[in-house]
Amino acid sequence: MSAGRLAGRVAVVTGAAQGQGRAIAERFAAEGGHLIVGDVADDRGRTVADSLPSARFVHLDVGSPDDWMTVVHLARNEFGSIDVLVNNAGVVHHASLIETTLADYERVVRVNQIGPFLGMQAVAPEMIAVGGGAIVNISSVRGLSGANGLLAYTATKFALRGMTKVVALELGRHGIRVNSIHPGAIATEGVLGASALGDLAAIDANFTDLPIQRIGRPDDIASLALFLASDESSYCTGAEFVADGGASAGVRRPNSPGY
Repeated sequence: MSAGRLAGRVAVVTGAAQGQGRAIAERFAAEGGHLIVGDVADDRGRTVADSLPSARFVHLDVGSPDDWMTVVHLARNEFGSIDVLVNNAGVVHHASLIETTLADYERVVRVNQIGPFLGMQAVAPEMIAVGGGAIVNISSVRGLSGANGLLAYTATKFALRGMTKVVALELGRHGIRVNSIHPGAIATEGVLGASALGDLAAIDANFTDLPIQRIGRPDDIASLALFLASDESSYCTGAEFVADGGASAGVRRPNSPGY
């Protein structure tokens, strides 16, 4: 029997207390990985870590350099190294340009942009020391095109896409690959609310305009993150991987050939 695609590797997953972050952590653990589960939601995060065979929870405010140093020390002391980082933690703010306050904008930047910056900066020396690693940055389809009412979110997700490319260029010679994932709408507590997750068929009915006529599931993103964290993607770096059900492919026009 295979030992798993991440057997013996140590992965840090941010925003792992719920949703796609939890799905990523669970998938990595199922593939033999040791996990550092990071989140500001302490109770939910500990529950996730306790449910996995080889995991530790750490309170992680991704905008705090001190918290990132705690992550590095915990990984080193518990497992010996850091081989994979998934920058998944993120926040959304819905407001127009005129309605967005400076405080709103700075809050989104702190989590979505400064957080991955600090994370990559913290783990890079650890990965260099062990001769390689993989960084997976969870951006968004809003890192590929804009959407009205999502000014701060779109700005940070474009920034994360660009940061991914720069860090890939800088760290490739050390055997470290850096890629970004660009999810579309994903059925998580944060997007839909916990109560709506019980009837995904009803949610899917709102996505019939997509080529893949449903909302995304957290496992869709977990599968892609696993590919990018594993040796299966050994020649991939500095690239965007889109998982949006085909939303960014174009518009399906009613009554046209092939509709």
